[in-house]
Amino acid sequence: MSCTRRRFSWTVLSAGTLTLARAAEGRAPIRTISRQPHLYHGWPTVARRANGDLVLVWSGGREAHVCPFGRVEWMVSRDEGESWSWPRVLLDSDIDDRDAGVVETARGTILVTTFTSLAFENVQTKGWPADRLARWQAVRERLSPEQRKAQLGCWMLRSTDGGVSWSKPYRVPVNSPHGPVAVSGGRLLYAGKDLWGTGRAGISESIDDGLTWHWLGQIPARPGDRVEDYHELHLAEAGNRLLVHIRNHNPENRGETLQSESDDRGRTWSPPRPIGVWGLPSHLLRLREHRLLMSYGHRRKPFGNQARVSADGGRTWSAALTLSGDGASGDLGYPSTVELRDGHLLTVWYERRPDSSHAVLRQLKWRLEH
Repeated sequence: MSCTRRRFSWTVLSAGTLTLARAAEGRAPIRTISRQPHLYHGWPTVARRANGDLVLVWSGGREAHVCPFGRVEWMVSRDEGESWSWPRVLLDSDIDDRDAGVVETARGTILVTTFTSLAFENVQTKGWPADRLARWQAVRERLSPEQRKAQLGCWMLRSTDGGVSWSKPYRVPVNSPHGPVAVSGGRLLYAGKDLWGTGRAGISESIDDGLTWHWLGQIPARPGDRVEDYHELHLAEAGNRLLVHIRNHNPENRGETLQSESDDRGRTWSPPRPIGVWGLPSHLLRLREHRLLMSYGHRRKPFGNQARVSADGGRTWSAALTLSGDGASGDLGYPSTVELRDGHLLTVWYERRPDSSHAVLRQLKWRLEH
């Protein structure tokens, strides 16, 4: 049976109204959690560890949406997102380190993902102030063009001590904003795209706690589509099925989320199909009582973030639930969501606010009601 808005409602922080929640908490329900608002923050992922800690990663240290200064940063919350630690830099390569994903494996290992980009080389700098132009040129000239190109890739970092120490970055077959997912049997599956290689989209698998990865299965192109126009995948396990959400840039259903399914543990996948959701990219979460939650950015008015729920393993999805709708532009989104101890949900996204040229990290605590 399809979910409807009548079956699900949402409230912020409590079962009461928004006004009561604000009075009880003494703060607005949507909070800015960036510690360094003078910098641009982009494309975060939040995950919940088995010990209850929340870990948050993003691309920080930035001047703009596209720039050479991006680095992978992280914060930790030990009180269900009420407060966050000071940011820590996990990776700062010689070129732009972008979208960051994070997952804890069944063994307690933490994996963080990112990809490197040279898109900043194509930014038009005519008319810039001399000091800004000098900064960008200095970063670019640290390496030769060949050396910069050699640093392009999809990368992973690994910590076996709860984030105290980290491995050197190592290459993995694909990238997507929110990284891999731990599924049953101790497997790790990474739905993503081979960014700097063949351009194919599909699934990589690790059976050794994230140390090594192998290609498992490819997402086929829907008739009339180009696989090269499938981007920013994310995966969830739904009983005996797997499903993947895909950011679609093909002319048909452009700007929508497509869905593909696998019934053989990820080896083969159905042609992607539309699910009636305008917005992207989607982050998938399997809730404790086995419903699926998708959260995604909505980059047209009202600019913000939305969520939908499936009670039948992704076969149908509810009407949209608006998490935020006060965005100044489409420079926002990439929400990810975790389930808290008491059943509330916490969603984190990035957003450029109307009073700033920089984007900040924002969060919302909310819950679903039957």
